[in-house]
Amino acid sequence: MANLQISTTQNVNLGYTIASAGERILAVLVDLVIFILYFYILSKATAVFDRIFDDNWSIFGLQSLLLLPIMFYSLYMHILFDGRTVGKMCLQIRVVKLDGSPVHWSNYMVRWMMRIVDLWVFPAVGLLTLIFSERQQRIGDSAAGTVVISTKKRYNISSTILEEIEEEYTPKFATVTQLTDKDARLIKETYRIAVRSNDYKTLNLLRVKVESLIGSNSDLYDRQYIDTVLKDYNYYTQSL
Repeated sequence: MANLQISTTQNVNLGYTIASAGERILAVLVDLVIFILYFYILSKATAVFDRIFDDNWSIFGLQSLLLLPIMFYSLYMHILFDGRTVGKMCLQIRVVKLDGSPVHWSNYMVRWMMRIVDLWVFPAVGLLTLIFSERQQRIGDSAAGTVVISTKKRYNISSTILEEIEEEYTPKFATVTQLTDKDARLIKETYRIAVRSNDYKTLNLLRVKVESLIGSNSDLYDRQYIDTVLKDYNYYTQSL
């Protein structure tokens, strides 16, 4: 799966996994199932209308009114549910802006209008664009400046409080046991963000805070110090 790096206006880099073409196609199929069920209900309602109304124009008007939810389904679902339809919810994917800013309703409008080209007029072109574009964007995504990402949580050691430590590792700060798991998790998350964005000021402030919590004093550089504290915490807690 392709990865996407988005730099926000606060100069923080956010990493996302771009939704695959398969995930997007499955999401569309889930929505199509909903459409089929809706049309089935609509056909039953039409049979009732035929018995109630003698005027064909009245029946046509009611049918047209009941078709509106399907016609605007993609538009209002994306607006109401933060870039998701039922199909996208099931596949855990959603629409985001490429620049990291909130998606405006006008962006969803552009995507919805371009569905005429992507899905109905030239579906082959829309599919090929989706498969072969760098960020797997269909024409509507390119026009709206959006991309579809996966929101599935993929856990690894970097997303937990665990640290990889060698068997012969020797801890330096015994007082790290005063920290809680919540403290360690918060320290690690802040540390990773500061390192990734080269935010040395935050790194130093974090170091000062940790020193006050565990009552330590060290000549290590900020990054080395916090990295050591995290490893020491894991050493002691895993040994219990």
